[in-house]
Amino acid sequence: QRTWGVPIPVFYDRQTDEPLLNEETLSHVQRLVAEHGTDVWWTSTEAELLPEPYASDAGRWRKGTDTMDVWFDSGSSWASVAEAREGLRYPADLYLEGSDQHRGWFQSSLLTSVASRGQAPYKAVLTHGFVLDEKGFKMSKSLGNVVDPKLITDGGKNLKAQPAYGADVLRLWVASSNYAADVCIGDSIIKQTFEAYRKMRNTARFLLGNLHDFDPAVDAVPLADLPELDVYVLGLLDDLLAEVRAAYDAYSFSRAVGALQQFLVSDLSNFYLDVSKDRLYIAAPDEPRRRSCQTVLSRVVESVAAAAAPVLPHLAEDIYQNLPYATPHASVFEAGWPAAAPAQGEERRGRAAWAAVRSLRDEVNRNLELARAEKALGASLEAKVLLHCADPAVSEALARWSGASNGVDELRFLFLTSQVALVASATEVTERSLFSSTREEGPAATVGIAAADGTKCERCWHFDPQEQSQTYEGVCPRCETSLSLMGVAPRQRRAAAAAGYFGE
Repeated sequence: QRTWGVPIPVFYDRQTDEPLLNEETLSHVQRLVAEHGTDVWWTSTEAELLPEPYASDAGRWRKGTDTMDVWFDSGSSWASVAEAREGLRYPADLYLEGSDQHRGWFQSSLLTSVASRGQAPYKAVLTHGFVLDEKGFKMSKSLGNVVDPKLITDGGKNLKAQPAYGADVLRLWVASSNYAADVCIGDSIIKQTFEAYRKMRNTARFLLGNLHDFDPAVDAVPLADLPELDVYVLGLLDDLLAEVRAAYDAYSFSRAVGALQQFLVSDLSNFYLDVSKDRLYIAAPDEPRRRSCQTVLSRVVESVAAAAAPVLPHLAEDIYQNLPYATPHASVFEAGWPAAAPAQGEERRGRAAWAAVRSLRDEVNRNLELARAEKALGASLEAKVLLHCADPAVSEALARWSGASNGVDELRFLFLTSQVALVASATEVTERSLFSSTREEGPAATVGIAAADGTKCERCWHFDPQEQSQTYEGVCPRCETSLSLMGVAPRQRRAAAAAGYFGE
């Protein structure tokens, strides 16, 4: 038996070993422990521990040295902490400890609470594994493989060799791990985590940078007026928020982080932001196609900050504090969880077509790479896509987007080429293409690449078969409209051709 902890408050007759434990002695010891703590049993004499009339005959008694079960101290914390302290409540929402506590703290807490209160002291129990070194060995000072969390957050003496990653990176490693099992940590693992963090931060910087002149109160485009692409992405965002919220509620932090990273990389960086750079950079500041994109970016960046906040509080607050417009809250932690956009039935029904277009983008890119490798074409804007799709539903959507006139949903912008032609047969695609390929499913289609028609615009680099502007030399009709809206003087001919949306 140890000589510390919660004592069994029993006294023994020095001659007969007969125990003394009754309501009087127990109540007296209880009052002493309440005032001085359990150590009072070990530091006080029998005369001080016994009530009258036993104290007068204290020499007859010796105090016991046995303690309660080793887990009784923590096993009764639901009463001494959760139930007794203001701001806490019983039963607790969650008991969190290592997997070794099923026969320890979890069990002793359950036994004492059920015995005295008739219910469990917790609503849920969450267990986790243990941290091992990078090779999967238990950490030990003798082995020299102990990883100091403070070294990760603050760095070492040589910051080049041991950089300060900050608390967010350490938290991201924790949240990305499968805590149900033992987890490994080391330099290479933290470096990989930092790269994932850096990608998230850079995406947020891009979003904020393209909102520099946007005020939602003035510039936001109503949901009903958004192009189909923008409505589709907002639908993906709402799906993300629902998935992340459900993952947090289930303490599945790795699923929440994985969903957020997947959205940022796959849906945003690799798709939406890729196809949106043209309208963000080429359109005049107030053109609807640019403002509609900024409307989406605004909602995305605020939602990403909220979704990341439980795991990456510093990054989330950085994002929120750098929003270039007024917000109704002082902090991301006051803003609450983002509300979902109003349901759009058409957007839901169009999900399959959008998935098909994104799949076809991959096929287009493969053929573009072949053309570049053979030096048949250079940039993707030098290309024209020839496309035949055998799926009727997808073909209908492709035809609608091919004829779109909003400067957003047109297939050429989605494929990042100058033109897209929908043709009647796979044979025609093959005959008219420099390179082509056929896929049998998801959707079944034949994709080909040919040289773009027309003249290259010196401003947006798109090839356009229409006659170039007579007002701004070397500029396509689309850019002519943007330059005119920006107020660029017609006589600024060569300067106008190179102007971005800033009019520089």
